[in-house]
Amino acid sequence: MAQFELKLPKMGESVAEATITTWLKEVGETIEMDEAVVEIATDKVDSEVPSEVDGVLKEILFDKDEVVQVGQTIAIIEIEGEGSESLATEITTSAPEEETFVEEVEKTVEVAAETVAAPIAKTGDSGRFYSPLVRNIAQTEGISLQELETISGSGKDNRVTKDDILAYIENRGSGASVVETPAPKVEGKQAAPKVEVAKAAPVSVNGGDEIIEMTRMGKLISKHMVDSVQTSAHVQSFIEIDVTNIVNWRNKVKNEFLKREGEKLTFTPIFMQAVAATIKKYPLINISVQGDTIIKKKNINLGMAAALPDGNLIVPVIKNADQLNLVGMTKQVNDLAGRARANQLKLDEIQDGTYTVTNVGSFGSVMGTPIINQPQVAILALGAIRKVPAVIETSEGDFIGIRQKMFVSHSYDHRVVNGALGGMFIKTFKEILEAWDVNQDF
Repeated sequence: MAQFELKLPKMGESVAEATITTWLKEVGETIEMDEAVVEIATDKVDSEVPSEVDGVLKEILFDKDEVVQVGQTIAIIEIEGEGSESLATEITTSAPEEETFVEEVEKTVEVAAETVAAPIAKTGDSGRFYSPLVRNIAQTEGISLQELETISGSGKDNRVTKDDILAYIENRGSGASVVETPAPKVEGKQAAPKVEVAKAAPVSVNGGDEIIEMTRMGKLISKHMVDSVQTSAHVQSFIEIDVTNIVNWRNKVKNEFLKREGEKLTFTPIFMQAVAATIKKYPLINISVQGDTIIKKKNINLGMAAALPDGNLIVPVIKNADQLNLVGMTKQVNDLAGRARANQLKLDEIQDGTYTVTNVGSFGSVMGTPIINQPQVAILALGAIRKVPAVIETSEGDFIGIRQKMFVSHSYDHRVVNGALGGMFIKTFKEILEAWDVNQDF
């Protein structure tokens, strides 16, 4: 028999961790190759992690709601058959990074030796299982197995999760009230009493305020935005575009488009197609920064910021956008936007974006200054289309008329994109849209 380590897979350049939401298999259950084992959630999308082998689930290393880093082992699967021994040898050989981690943990345990006499066992006298993460935190903080047994767990089978032990540590010695309740007997043994730490209720200034806990996705998005501002030197350029020809053309063809293609024609695919054409002319906007080097992307993969029902945003990616005609772009935009709202996107549909477009006009905003979606170096914000009075130049003189116009703002990383490139990019984008042929087919 051999063992296979199921690891948290890489889920895109900007995704470093995920939260365990639901284990779909229990220890002892048989697993088939490509069968989903666990559901995870990131700041971008919820997904499943499938097994790469046939076998039996031997051990679960992380509880529900625990945060796991990309590349970490989340479960052990017992396998058999030809090639098992070589696979086992490969898996059980520690990588240099893993050896370093083990050494650090051992040093931590030695420092805490005065408090913790021996390494904490996986299972306590109560029969409750403790994950490696919880045991490591306990050893680091000098929490003995006996004390660990007193912590009330919110995980499956009353297991102590990362949040449980961190909350316990935070309230140790804080003066918070402690409630001790007797624990039930497990297999004839009397478990240690559970100690539930009651946190003091937040104090309202005027009695009418409401304190709302941020969602998991909200916290991750918040961190992602702060990291982006701290990484890139944000600067913006703005331009106003006359889209009267596009508005009139769309009004003329949208019914026929729906009848022939079975898709609603919105402005978004028209603008996305123009963005892809502009990137073709300015490929140095389609880059990322890695240390002191610049990575010029071969493919033009457009991220399309989409609003979710809960108010958060997600960015599905249109791969090779420059190779799509308007019909193909429309189908991609409508499909990704629809499945984003239904929370049905796949991991590979939110990865590998090279440039992002966000439509702030859909919320009525005239313009916006969006934050760059790392590791990209630029993002375009489309404002609302409005009827405005404008000066119209003709061979017979100038006059005032009603035109359909919109503002576009371009945020870019001033470390690698100067004002000339950032400004010329949206100037070319404007020229492409204003040159729209009202007599063209779709």
